[in-house]
Amino acid sequence: MKFLAVTACPSGVAHTYMSAEAIQQACKKAGIECKVETQGSIGIEDIATADAVILTTDMPIKNAGRFDNLKKVKITTGQAIKQADAIVAKMVGMLK
Repeated sequence: MKFLAVTACPSGVAHTYMSAEAIQQACKKAGIECKVETQGSIGIEDIATADAVILTTDMPIKNAGRFDNLKKVKITTGQAIKQADAIVAKMVGMLK
């Protein structure tokens, strides 16, 4: 199973990276491969092999339409930071 997460916050700094790290750690614990795109710094990751996407909604995500064919959950960076394990578990449940 492979997830893609896209994190972005209005300032583009602290919460973007804190939520990215939280999601990566939760996926690692769950044994799920995960790529995280931090918008505004790294660019757009390839989604061809992703099974699902986690989108933070603190601000609009660039090119959000590219995720139309994927199962997705929309969360805030605060939810990602505080509830990453539960969010990853929810995504795994959606895919089973």
